[in-house]
Amino acid sequence: MIIAQLSIAPVGAGTSLGKYVRRVIDVLSREEKIRFETNAMSTVIESPDLETLFDVIQKAHRAVLEMGIKRVITEIKIDDRQDKNATIKSKMDSVMRSD
Repeated sequence: MIIAQLSIAPVGAGTSLGKYVRRVIDVLSREEKIRFETNAMSTVIESPDLETLFDVIQKAHRAVLEMGIKRVITEIKIDDRQDKNATIKSKMDSVMRSD
């Protein structure tokens, strides 16, 4: 399982970005192969493979552009762990168990 952090920032859209975040969440919600959690600064996505991950990120990026934005900065951080099946939940459980 791949875990990625996604942040899409429309440039020149003002200081309130809630409607753009809602649009990205709408796009992610339609994807059956992913699970995601949005927080105050970014969205964390679980994906079974890179192809699915990049496809959904591309859809989200384009959705913001389709809102009339002329410039978008998309940041992606990918954790592609091959030695075990990591999920958002398993990573958070590990943090809570750490001493």
